[in-house]
Amino acid sequence: MYYSVVNVEPLDDYCLSLEFENHEKKVFDVKPILGLGLFSQLRDPELFKTVRVVYDSIQWANQLDLDPECLYRSSIA
Repeated sequence: MYYSVVNVEPLDDYCLSLEFENHEKKVFDVKPILGLGLFSQLRDPELFKTVRVVYDSIQWANQLDLDPECLYRSSIA
């Protein structure tokens, strides 16, 4: 079971503030994946700030996205 993302806000230091459909608010640290393939593009602060909710997860302007289950399990409250 996973929960859909209903709100996302980019934070300093490559973190994301997430709110899930169950009203939990968590923080996801993107830094560990910034060296993986296309995710390295997110090192650009302007691109990183383009994150938005798309369907039940998040997506950046360059079409990169992350699985909502991964976001939920890997975020901290």
